[in-house]
Amino acid sequence: MSETRTVAVLGTGIMGAAMARNLLRAGHAVRVWNRSRDKAEPLAADGAAVAGTPAEAVEGAEVVLTMLHDGPAVAEVIRQAGPGLRPGVVWLQSTTVGVDDTPALAALAGELGVTFVEAPVSGTRQPAEAGTLVVIAAGPTDVRDVVAPVLDAIGARTVWTGEDAAAGSATRLKLVVNSWVITVANAAGEVLALAEALGVEPDRFFEVLDGGPLDTPFLRVKTDLVRENRLSPAAFAVGTSGKDARLIVAAARERGLRLDGAEAFAARLDRAAAQGRTDEDMAATYYTSTEG
Repeated sequence: MSETRTVAVLGTGIMGAAMARNLLRAGHAVRVWNRSRDKAEPLAADGAAVAGTPAEAVEGAEVVLTMLHDGPAVAEVIRQAGPGLRPGVVWLQSTTVGVDDTPALAALAGELGVTFVEAPVSGTRQPAEAGTLVVIAAGPTDVRDVVAPVLDAIGARTVWTGEDAAAGSATRLKLVVNSWVITVANAAGEVLALAEALGVEPDRFFEVLDGGPLDTPFLRVKTDLVRENRLSPAAFAVGTSGKDARLIVAAARERGLRLDGAEAFAARLDRAAAQGRTDEDMAATYYTSTEG
């Protein structure tokens, strides 16, 4: 089987655009679509074909990759793509969606005659640009050879969680991973704000952590974004991370859990958005402690 594929990427925001570029670098033929066409147009210079509609984008594609905002957006766009989908195409669904969204999307794939593979990714803008994401995937074994060159182009490794994508095992694992991401990001903002309020130089805090079990590279990355005023372009935006935080809280509540930390950080993200920081990095929640 050829190692190159014709891939349609639906959604070219921070993550989707980076993934499309890595697919192009790997030699795949890439067709792209975005609701705001101006976000897709720059990919033409990299060799992508920019489509005017989802149906146009997926024409002739062997693999369709969705990287959109949420479950309802994915369902809407893939329905619009329906007339252009050829039977048997593999749909890699990489958007972070809710636990209850996955069975509905799998059912939609059945209606459209395509093979559904869950493929959310762990990583933010920098690993997406470098092609070093970790793909968390679930899907039938007989299509894994088809999608392998695509997954290899966008990620450093793929963790397969099962064969039944409709069961949502990849989505559930992704939400657990993101719960850790938002926990550390929240800690970064609060630790930095507290240190400054107490007159503690943040570098002294990191000196205490340096090389020990409490040291976390991600914590340093997020505090550096605030200290160096590099909140834009976002690695993981306030708006997107807020959506994910709410998905995590909802999934927990449905199972009888109360996650106080996740609920608090969801509220902090909402406050950051109200400050006009929706498109800034989630580290901008630091300002919810220091402003108002």
